[in-house]
Amino acid sequence: MNTTIEMMPSYVQDKWWVPEGSGGTEALDASTGEVLGRVSTEGLDLSAAVHYGRTTGQAELGKLTLHQRALKLRELATYLNGRREELYEISARTGATRGDSMVDIDGGIGVLFTYSSKGRRELPNSNVIVDGPLEVLSKDGSFAGEHIYTRIPGVAVQINAFNFPVWGMLEKFAPAFIAGVPTVVKPATPSMELAVAGVRMMVESGILPPGSLQLLSGPARSILDALDYRDMVSFTGSASTANLLRAHPNVAAGGVRFNAETDSLNAAILGPDAVPGTPEFDAFIRSVVTEMTVKAGQKCTAVRRAIVPEQLKPAVMEAIGARLAGRVVVGDPRTEGVTMGALASLDQLSSVRAAVDTMLHSGGTLAWGTLDAPDVGSAGGGAFMSPVLLDWADPDSPAVHTLEAFGPVCGVLGFSMHDGGASEAVRLAALGAGSLVATVCTNDPDFARSVVTGIAGHHGRVLMLNREDARSSTGHGSPVPHLVHGGPGRAGGGEELGGIRSVMHHMQRTAIQGSPNMLTAVTGVWHAGADRVVAGDPEYGGMEGAVHPFRKSLAELRIGDAFASGLRQVTLADITAFAQSTGDTFYAHTDPVAAEKNPFFPGIVAHGYLLVSWAAGLFVEPAPGPVLANYGLENLHFLTPVAPGDSIRVTLTAKQISPRVTDDYGEVCWDTMLHNQNGDIVASYDVLTLVEKENTLYT
Repeated sequence: MNTTIEMMPSYVQDKWWVPEGSGGTEALDASTGEVLGRVSTEGLDLSAAVHYGRTTGQAELGKLTLHQRALKLRELATYLNGRREELYEISARTGATRGDSMVDIDGGIGVLFTYSSKGRRELPNSNVIVDGPLEVLSKDGSFAGEHIYTRIPGVAVQINAFNFPVWGMLEKFAPAFIAGVPTVVKPATPSMELAVAGVRMMVESGILPPGSLQLLSGPARSILDALDYRDMVSFTGSASTANLLRAHPNVAAGGVRFNAETDSLNAAILGPDAVPGTPEFDAFIRSVVTEMTVKAGQKCTAVRRAIVPEQLKPAVMEAIGARLAGRVVVGDPRTEGVTMGALASLDQLSSVRAAVDTMLHSGGTLAWGTLDAPDVGSAGGGAFMSPVLLDWADPDSPAVHTLEAFGPVCGVLGFSMHDGGASEAVRLAALGAGSLVATVCTNDPDFARSVVTGIAGHHGRVLMLNREDARSSTGHGSPVPHLVHGGPGRAGGGEELGGIRSVMHHMQRTAIQGSPNMLTAVTGVWHAGADRVVAGDPEYGGMEGAVHPFRKSLAELRIGDAFASGLRQVTLADITAFAQSTGDTFYAHTDPVAAEKNPFFPGIVAHGYLLVSWAAGLFVEPAPGPVLANYGLENLHFLTPVAPGDSIRVTLTAKQISPRVTDDYGEVCWDTMLHNQNGDIVASYDVLTLVEKENTLYT
């Protein structure tokens, strides 16, 4: 036992801060009741923390590009990965088994790796993101508009729940960091020790820019007094607390962005085809038991309602009970053989038991488990509870659809097979009034389609589980950073994770208008009509003696550097030869009678891919140089057919330049336009090349 109860520190303005005195709230070991420390923010200037994030944090993060910040996430993930065992040891004191800790700790580190990869792969190496196509607003093209994303100018205040102190923190920190927005994180008291340890490691890594991360170890509701429209709050917890925060004047009227992920009565739906003995039945049972017992059922995504065909209810309850009896050993997670640890606190245990008691008085009956304290051989003080499975004879009982027991508790509801059962399953799932996730377990495509389309509007995520993905699926209760985590209605109406969408949550979308030159200057992306420096054929705007842009390294290349070719005539012999050599003998290229009947063509026309191939020959600079490879083309559109006797020319313009942070080369996107002899656009597309940062290989 601790002889001296220490105060858990906060980390503000890049310094560790400990309150004076011995007040505050105790944080306890979930299994033994030992006092681990006290938490308090008494005397801490929360307004100063917000100001520091808005000033120092914003300035330091702004020195880096999106790619550079994404790379730092990978460095941070690698660092934390090397210190996982330290975090596991502390995590056990929250009641988590090693498996639970892996979900939290390894899952959180995995989020950093994922966002680092997606950020560098899907975002520009800049701080401005273009959203959608250009809108030309004048006849001559001199005035246009488009949308851009830039980071919000404030801080991201992240108020987290007790159940995932590492994953819950890192899932919010990662997208905010890539966006360039400083984080102020406020963990929950029961698992505060683990969150503090995680932040301490992040600080000790030396990877984070000053002001990019601050930690509040204690109450922080008054921080909303210091926030305004520049800032964002991401909340995870109860719906009642979320509603209190939403009602704060700075949120309700002051423009503070508010994202909430709250209570959720998630459902797992079993299809009528998934009878005992099928892979789907077995997968369903495994999923429900897993969601009841991982983190002792303290997951916002846990299955609270198992919705099954009425005739399969007895078999489902028997199978769930048998699996629980055979696999679940409740106790201190540091004890060998224990498979389910304690709830986070005695208060949490009392809350869950009270919810179950209310359910038992509202129509639920105990199908498996007990409300008596399990004998776990502990010295006492632990928040232990047996898994509880409830049978609901009336599937419309309000309690099962409105009351969440945030622990190892699940209810089984039967649905009738009227009209195949899908409509009844949808109706019952929707009674949850908005959920984070649902599972539909079936191998019947028609049932899956009917249920998924019926419940999608009530859920943030739907897992379709069958024999094909039962082994590879990440599971009902495991949000992945690539996809949205959130849900409508009761679930809070917000979104966390969601890949690059989550980065955008921390940015402002702005419509900008101006000339092509001004749009190019702001976005770093060349726009049609903006200035160019053109090498190539003088007849088409090229300057004799100008350097071909393919001869320029990234150090020399500039947005708007371009090449214009001369004309090349297309003959019938060329078209015929291409058809014969490629095997593309589509009638428009080979049959003059059939081609003339086609309303889109004047007769035989050249293959689009022949023209694209010729365009490469027209713009390429063949000698070895800084252009290392052509790795693709995007947005290809064929606009005007080319007949024998017509000619084509190409104009290639450096549209976007993206140096890679970790390599000696980067990507260049080239705006490519094919015109015919009359100036009509034949085709448009983007050519993608890899180009050296410095011309070192061929000098």
